[in-house]
Amino acid sequence: MKYLIFLLCMAILGPEVSGQYFGRNKPRYETFDFNVLETPHFDIHSYTKSSEVLDFLAKDSELWYEYHAQALDHDIPFLNPIIFYNNHAEFQQTNAISGGIGVGTGGVTEGLKNRVVMPVAFSNQQTHQVLGHELVHAFQFNIILGGDSTSMRSLANIPLWVIEGMAEYMSIGRVDPFTAMWMRNAILTDNIPSLEKMANPKYFPYRYGQTAWSLLAGSFGDQTLKSFLVETGKYGMNIGAQQAFGMSLDNLSNLWEEGVKNHFKPYLRDQEESTIGRTLLSSANSGSLNVSPSLSPNGRWVVFLSEKDLFSTDLFLADARTGKIERKLSSLVKDSDLDNFNYLESAGTWSPNSRQFAFIGFSKGQHLLVIKDIDSGKTESSYKIPGVPAITNPTWSPDGKEILFAGSIEGVTDLFSFNLKTKKVRQLTDDIYSEIQPSFNSDGSKLVFSYDKRSMTEGRYQGRWTYDLAIMNYPTGGIEVLDIFQNADNINAAYDDEDNIYFLSDRDGYRNMYHYRVEEDAVYMMTDFLTGLSGIARYSPAISAARMRDRVLFTHHYGSEYIIKEGSREDLLNQEVDKFTVDQRAGTLPGGGLNKTNVVVNNLDKTDQLYEAVPRDFKQTKYKSKFKLDNISGGVGAGVNNGSQFGLNNGLQAAGAIQMLFSDILGNNQLVGQAALNGTVQDFGGQLFYINRKNKLAWGGGISHVPQAFGIGRSIYNDVREDNNGNNFNLLVDELQVLRIFDQTASGFLQMPFSTTLRLEGGASIGHQSFRVDARRNFYDPNSLLFIGNEREKLQTGEEVSFNQFYTIQKGMEGSVYVALVGDKSHFGLTSPLYGERFRLSAERSFGINDFYAMNADYRKYIWMKPISLAFRAQGYKRFEQDVNSIFPNYIGQMGLVRGYDFVFDRQVAGEFGDIGFNQLLGSSFGITSLEARLPFSGPKQLALIGSKVLFTDIALFFDAGMAFNDFSDIGSDSPNSSKLVMSVGASVRVNLFGAMILEPYWAYPIQKNSRVVFGLNFIPGW
Repeated sequence: MKYLIFLLCMAILGPEVSGQYFGRNKPRYETFDFNVLETPHFDIHSYTKSSEVLDFLAKDSELWYEYHAQALDHDIPFLNPIIFYNNHAEFQQTNAISGGIGVGTGGVTEGLKNRVVMPVAFSNQQTHQVLGHELVHAFQFNIILGGDSTSMRSLANIPLWVIEGMAEYMSIGRVDPFTAMWMRNAILTDNIPSLEKMANPKYFPYRYGQTAWSLLAGSFGDQTLKSFLVETGKYGMNIGAQQAFGMSLDNLSNLWEEGVKNHFKPYLRDQEESTIGRTLLSSANSGSLNVSPSLSPNGRWVVFLSEKDLFSTDLFLADARTGKIERKLSSLVKDSDLDNFNYLESAGTWSPNSRQFAFIGFSKGQHLLVIKDIDSGKTESSYKIPGVPAITNPTWSPDGKEILFAGSIEGVTDLFSFNLKTKKVRQLTDDIYSEIQPSFNSDGSKLVFSYDKRSMTEGRYQGRWTYDLAIMNYPTGGIEVLDIFQNADNINAAYDDEDNIYFLSDRDGYRNMYHYRVEEDAVYMMTDFLTGLSGIARYSPAISAARMRDRVLFTHHYGSEYIIKEGSREDLLNQEVDKFTVDQRAGTLPGGGLNKTNVVVNNLDKTDQLYEAVPRDFKQTKYKSKFKLDNISGGVGAGVNNGSQFGLNNGLQAAGAIQMLFSDILGNNQLVGQAALNGTVQDFGGQLFYINRKNKLAWGGGISHVPQAFGIGRSIYNDVREDNNGNNFNLLVDELQVLRIFDQTASGFLQMPFSTTLRLEGGASIGHQSFRVDARRNFYDPNSLLFIGNEREKLQTGEEVSFNQFYTIQKGMEGSVYVALVGDKSHFGLTSPLYGERFRLSAERSFGINDFYAMNADYRKYIWMKPISLAFRAQGYKRFEQDVNSIFPNYIGQMGLVRGYDFVFDRQVAGEFGDIGFNQLLGSSFGITSLEARLPFSGPKQLALIGSKVLFTDIALFFDAGMAFNDFSDIGSDSPNSSKLVMSVGASVRVNLFGAMILEPYWAYPIQKNSRVVFGLNFIPGW
């Protein structure tokens, strides 16, 4: 509260010098107390209170180090930092990685300090694999950045499939039914690209890259992992292929394409996908991504996640019989307290009466249990579960009293129940094993879930822990592990209306649905898809059964779609299979059995033995920031104009800039230094800025010296000079008077994000403004007009100088303070926002040379009506000042405001604008409004009218209106300079130039007397 009071007090004083007008936030909801565990190869940063979890993470890190060092024949020559967060919601708050972190990001490795940053996952195997994956990146960065002939720029030469695919292959190996599902899908849809085309991001680099590396390493040996990485970084893929594999890229690509097709051909029958089940939701009536279905107990409704509305993944309610979408149940725009949905790991759950729906969202650094009323769509309640910061896979008890879920405390996953009446939490399991995806039977006496205990106690399979099905006697807590498909992943179990169990298994290398019939103690295969049933990620839920009806829903991954299908038991395959048989040859990637060097696969096969041999030479230490230089960039060039033989001053010119970035390991503190020179020593500028982001309230401060140069007058005349020998000579002089304004400023800021979409910010600065005027003269021979030399002379000035007829520069002190409330729920399209809304309310106070108060209100709304977006803007800015001529006025014809009035001054002089003058577009205050219809014209097919991978453009029709004024009394007065409403209509094309900038040529018709269509050009994104 004290921070809020301080910021609000600044509003009484306050100028708006914010670094970011709009934009989303990355809140820091908690302050984490990190300690460091030093191992032989790592500095492990963690704040978990569980010594068991920390010991596991440390040993696992050392195990992966040994694997990767052997396979890549490389050692990292320092203690590599690893930063662990207890769960994903807390990982999203990290400052070690700039920018927002999405729900789908399992971990990140950055190159400046070679930091691995990741959360502990709900699944032990997922934590193990992601750690192995990210440590491959740590080795890759160190190999490239520490190489003799490679640097950060070399990474641009390396396709993502090489980087990510290598990390997947080295952390998973060759037996992977999940990746095999993707590759069978690619063959069935004729979508196997060449190695060169695989750089296109539409080919998921993790899955395609893992398969490519499995084949290449199997064909040529694991020694090619490092050589291809380095040679490609040096010279690109063409030469890299020749150097590492001894063949051209075309031949290598042929080997890849034929190898993957031949490998999977025996597992594709007649290459016709199964038609089991009736399609309920697909791109025909929804989006192409339809996942995490949750069927109501009565079988009437289904809630699912979809990107149907393109800009975000939202929850939709649909009729489970027809597939008709009834409404959007929840979205990040509609439910502003949510930062995101847990769409990768968790589906929702229905109340027993099918009238309420509960799901998991991210909110303010924790997982939130949200309960929606189905009829109204309103949020009935939302809960942060006491003592359990991370939760997933909720299931509602049949008596309606409890919601049970998998929860994580200090990085350990267990089962918990939450009593909706008492709001009390009960822990059901307490061990180091992972219990995920629980589901109640019809009377609440049994609970089925996936359990990795047997795998963790009896040993891994092919280097990984797998999941069995387990049944808990809910009243007593007793657990029975079902002896079904041992060493396969058996997940996403759901009781049906007869208390039998549907589940997913990859026991035969495919991912299909099975049915365990309890009384028979028998397992039946219910689908036989060649691709498979899957959500987005490896452990995403993909099936849901009704408790009161014979109906089951399942998500089929085929082509580029996730399709939700439905059926009853009699509609499905119902083929009995041996519950003890596991044969995953169809889930094995190509490249095995070729008698090449297989360091990766051999090590993965011996994981349990090697894990026990990991040295336990660990030392606990306190966190040290290790504040150091991360990056330095830029350069400077200089030159001399020689005119000394004529007795003229030498002109030393220099140009360039340098930037240095310092930070600590956790990224909580940053120091940025910049220096720039563009001309002479008077044009030297620089700044030093410090940012502290450790706590909820971010703050920072800095000092700067900024010169700005303006030409304010030019003349050409003849002059007579004396050379070094005392002889007179004539010169033609081209003189430019240059005004340099110097600002020396000390500033600070505070920022309090309340969520990812709302923040309160404030800032203050104090400084001194000065100036000088120089005459810069170029001399030419009056006969030949050849350049002779130049000189510079400082002119005498007073305490102020006129910049132009509207602005006077003064010397003296200046200060400013501002406060602003900023909300941003907008979603950006190709060149401008297309969906959502944003606003900014601010107050300013400037004192000293510029003495004024100001208020600003800016609101923008975007309505997506596929294929167009309707955009609305309204902004009012009012400045209160004693002398309106002392401060540079606002010009509403400038870029981004009222289009079509850029050239009013020239045309008014020419007599073309008889009813408006240039002065009437200027004022200390203004109000504007705009309407646009935006059509994404070329770009990604799912968004734009014309598909393009290179050219991203929007077409817009617009109406702009605005008025500039100094005082409200100026509006509607009879004076020649009275304020007038100006309007324009027109069309524009916005072009995204490869993400570097956005160009907007436009044609506008100013709605004024004697008007005509004018052309203009903006260099800013759409508002």
